[in-house]
Amino acid sequence: MDLTYFFEELWKQYTVKTPSAQKIKSLFEAEGNTVFNDHIAIRTFNDPRVSIDILAKPFIAMGYEPKGEYHFKTKKLRAKHFEHKSDGNAPKIFISELLLEEFSVELNSIIQNSINQIDHTVLQQEDLILKGRVWDKPSFEIYKRLLSASEYAAWVYVNGFCSNHFTVDVNKLQTFKNLSQVNEFLKENGFKMNTSGGEIKGSASQLLEQSSILADVVEVEFEENVKEITSCYYEFSYRYKNNQDAIFNGFIADSADKIFESTDMQLQHS
Repeated sequence: MDLTYFFEELWKQYTVKTPSAQKIKSLFEAEGNTVFNDHIAIRTFNDPRVSIDILAKPFIAMGYEPKGEYHFKTKKLRAKHFEHKSDGNAPKIFISELLLEEFSVELNSIIQNSINQIDHTVLQQEDLILKGRVWDKPSFEIYKRLLSASEYAAWVYVNGFCSNHFTVDVNKLQTFKNLSQVNEFLKENGFKMNTSGGEIKGSASQLLEQSSILADVVEVEFEENVKEITSCYYEFSYRYKNNQDAIFNGFIADSADKIFESTDMQLQHS
């Protein structure tokens, strides 16, 4: 599969669910910037049919290789990030998965039931990540039950397979020197930042600073009725050089932990 086409399709689907991202990208471009993508994040479960290794397949086929591994004890997640072997401008891929064995029988039953509904031929297709929700229409009652156990599980149950967020590479913006300037610009243009763990997560000493807007809220058709819930969000990252004068390409688990909360419905009302 062609790398450019694949990312264009991902972006197209993402901006339908996240109109704020397209607006922000256009605002940056109107200021004279070319917007580069630092990384794309994807969420899934550690069921062997849809695990990190399954969702990583098309990226591996397009020249990516695994780099770092991360653990999130509180949220009961693990993640891997992948980098392209030869294309320095290709975005990094960050795939996380919920550790189902650390949750209740009820949560496992709901997730298994959803995955069992997926046609096995769909699971074998290399573009699973472009398929969205590949199980039946969600139930709002089930969504609420999942939400009480794991916001992440509830989000994947409704949204399925897609890009959870794209990330602006702030280092490559021409008219902004740092992340603080980007955040001020976003707020001036009416966007609400995720302030969990501070507006900027990470630091120069950790070689990575990240911020994000709160996820867009969209109408979702549930079995019972139509409800407004969170979809996806846009992130911004600024990377520093290490002692070898090379840009740090990894991720900081504590920062990512707070970035995950951009889709939390509770933050929308805080």
